[in-house]
Amino acid sequence: MNPEKDFAPLTPNIVRALNDKLYEKRKVAALEIEKLVRESVAQNNAVQIKHVIQTLSQEFALSQHPHSRKGGLIGLAACSIALGKDSGLYLKELIEPVLTCFNDADSRLRYYACEALYNIVKVARGAVLPHFNVLFDGLSKLAADPDPNVKSGSELLDRLLKDIVTESNKFDLVGFIPLLRERIYSNNQYARQFIISWILVLESVPDINLLDYLPEILDGLFQILGDNGKEIRKMCEVVLGEFLKEIKKNPSSVKFAEMANILVIHCQTTDDLIQLTAMCWMREFIQLAGRVMLPYSSGILTAVLPCLAYDDRKKSIKEVANVCNQSLMKLVTPEDDEPDEPKPVVQRQAEANPDSSVARPEGSASGGPDGSCDSINVFTPASADRAPVTLDLDGIVQVLNCHLSDTAIGMMTRIAVLKWLYHLYIKTPRKMFRHTDSLFPILLQTLSDESDEVILKDLEVLAEIASSPAGQTEDPGSPDGPDLRISHPELQVPTPGRAGLLNTPGTKGLECSPSTPTMNSYFYKFMINLLQRFSSERKLLEARGPFIIRQLCLLLNAENIFHSMADILLREEDLKFASTMVHTLNTILLTSTELFQLRNQLKDLKTLESQNLFCCLYRSWCHNPVTTVSLCFLTQNYRHAYDLIQKFGDLEVTVDFLTEVDKLVQLIECPIFTYLRLQLLDVRNHPYLIKALYGLLMLLPQSSAFQLLSHRLQCVPNPELLQTQDSLQAAPQSQEANTPSIDYAELLQHFEKVQNQHLEVRHQRSGRGDHLERRVVL
Repeated sequence: MNPEKDFAPLTPNIVRALNDKLYEKRKVAALEIEKLVRESVAQNNAVQIKHVIQTLSQEFALSQHPHSRKGGLIGLAACSIALGKDSGLYLKELIEPVLTCFNDADSRLRYYACEALYNIVKVARGAVLPHFNVLFDGLSKLAADPDPNVKSGSELLDRLLKDIVTESNKFDLVGFIPLLRERIYSNNQYARQFIISWILVLESVPDINLLDYLPEILDGLFQILGDNGKEIRKMCEVVLGEFLKEIKKNPSSVKFAEMANILVIHCQTTDDLIQLTAMCWMREFIQLAGRVMLPYSSGILTAVLPCLAYDDRKKSIKEVANVCNQSLMKLVTPEDDEPDEPKPVVQRQAEANPDSSVARPEGSASGGPDGSCDSINVFTPASADRAPVTLDLDGIVQVLNCHLSDTAIGMMTRIAVLKWLYHLYIKTPRKMFRHTDSLFPILLQTLSDESDEVILKDLEVLAEIASSPAGQTEDPGSPDGPDLRISHPELQVPTPGRAGLLNTPGTKGLECSPSTPTMNSYFYKFMINLLQRFSSERKLLEARGPFIIRQLCLLLNAENIFHSMADILLREEDLKFASTMVHTLNTILLTSTELFQLRNQLKDLKTLESQNLFCCLYRSWCHNPVTTVSLCFLTQNYRHAYDLIQKFGDLEVTVDFLTEVDKLVQLIECPIFTYLRLQLLDVRNHPYLIKALYGLLMLLPQSSAFQLLSHRLQCVPNPELLQTQDSLQAAPQSQEANTPSIDYAELLQHFEKVQNQHLEVRHQRSGRGDHLERRVVL
């Protein structure tokens, strides 16, 4: 500094003292400056006041010499004290050089700058609020200062500024939010603590409505919640808790739509505290905002579904996620299946990508000063109020399909996915059937799941698809979308009125297909694909086949299931599989409680429908000779059973064949065939029953089954001993006589034809190995 330079009205003594290295001498100079400025104020000499401040700023506070800068700082503080209430007129000139010194490399000088600004602000009080942003910016930097003295001084200044903001009703929140949004992404723990403390203060001021600007800072708050410092995390929890309380009190003024995707992102983080907090917020948002959250359903499900498979270590998150899932599901109603109304261009743009954050990686939420929160907000505040709520069904189905296809996903998540699909097919069937072709393969694949509960839910979905009126391909396309008529070359939809074809010798295929109006084209497609899956996965057939078929009989029409499967198996070229499948179906038919009504229907063959069913089953049951006999026993066609057993002498008797005869003998002793055993008392009217049983006895080797059946037949009474007056009357006609519409001779010919096919295949296998390519003739 040039000592000969004129610093008037500052005297040479003042200038010399300001440049002194001793604090006491600089303090004396400051007192002189204070006296000088007071005199100027008394004389109303504004020009001289500005000149003094400018000199202290340019020549001292911004000087290259450290002692001069210290002198300038204390001098500017002295000016502010002297100006008193008039300091507000010169605040810009007083504050700017002091804030510049906040960046000084000398920690002592930064401390003095903090002290000087404290005195300036203390005098000006509310007048400093127009300069709040620059003060906040400077303080946020000092909060992370490595020097403890500087940090201590900044804390004093910070408390003073908070007191001023709390007392005033002129705080410019709109102007402050951009700075807060920028600074909230700081990674420094002290800066984060500083930010959180200010948000707490602003939230506590009644005249400041920070809730309106919550979408701007919510992402940053969740970032801070993941801080390593326990104290900072606790402070952030308190802030988020206060905001959530405010949201519950005033839900009508909350911009739920603008914060939905922010929560979606943080619900997927690996930090337990962040995830739990975000999930709790999501739960409240769904319950408070209701259908406003529907456009974000796919993103919410992406975040929530994996949490449902958490173990007890994350029990709290799992429970909250389950509530979110259930609450969101309740928001879907039949009105979402209505035709989509044409929407304004602006609205379509607003709704173009409400779930754009779904695919964002976890780390991408960190954002920063470029305003990453803005990229998440889909609706502007205005459009959020006007835009009608639309269910993003395409996005939801995509998410559900993705989760169901992921073999690594947990059981509870898979169950939740299937519950969602079932719910959507119930509430929005017309729109859901647009996605059925893409969902169908994965639903069939899910039948191989290890969990019975998953399979049960999967079967419920498949049953709903197969029985829903919305799946009728004959219906014209819905007005709100593409035509629902799906063309499947391999699928032949059965038509009613086929009963008259029963006596045609070559009748096969569609005449035996189900024709119940409640079943749509997907039912028959389902049956075809299910049998194909059993054929390709024999372990699935052995382990879960009976379970799956029994459950389907509960969910759908049992007659339709057996009718359609028998029809499909009739055209099956893999004869070994056909025989195995027929054996499985027969065992289910004879033993399962779910088939009680169907057994009763077949027992008497009183109706044309039951006769039609018997003929259809019989043609496919011919793939397995023993099951064919058991079907005749069930339907009381004893004479035909005897005729079949006579044909067994021409068959190749194998161990497997004898094993099946053994099992049939065991079945005859079961409660299902109680009526058959009682009919043995009526020898005169059921002679072919006894002949058929003796025929089975002659087929068996000396075994336990032989002994069992032999003992049973020994109990048959002598018909002469049982004769009564009633029995001498005309005997009732046999079942065969009661069903003239059934051509039993043709059925017997069909049996011989099928058995010849099996014999030919066995001979071919013995020559070229035991491998046959399976092909279904459709």
